Amino acid sequence: MPEPAATLASVRVDRPSDGVVVLHVSGELDTSSADELARPLQEHLVENVRAVVVDLGGVRFLGSAGLESLVVGRQRASELGIPLVLVATSRATQRPIEATGLDSVFTVVGSVDEALSRF
Repeated sequence: MPEPAATLASVRVDRPSDGVVVLHVSGELDTSSADELARPLQEHLVENVRAVVVDLGGVRFLGSAGLESLVVGRQRASELGIPLVLVATSRATQRPIEATGLDSVFTVVGSVDEALSRF
C-alpha cells in the first residue's frame, strides 16, 4: 500500500536554463505531504543556483503546511540572494496566498514563461 504523502503531492524538477530550477508541484499540499515540496526546495536552494520557480499549477489544495514550506523556502532563498518566484493561477493556490498576505512577500506570476522571462 503506498504511503499517503506519495499520492497526495509530487514535484517534478526541470532545469530550463543554466542555474534556473523549476519545481512543478501537483496534488495536495497539506500536513502529510508538505515535505514533498520542502525537500526539493531545500535541495535546490543552493549557492550555484541563479533562480528557483515554484509552479503551483497542478496543486489542488494548498494548506497551511504547504504555505509554511514556501515561507521557509523564501527565507532560505533570501539568505542566499536567490530569487524565488511562484506561479499561481488557480483559485486553490491564489486564495490561500492572498488570504494570508503572502502575495506581498512573494513574487507571484501567472505562468512559468512569465517567471522565466525575469532571469
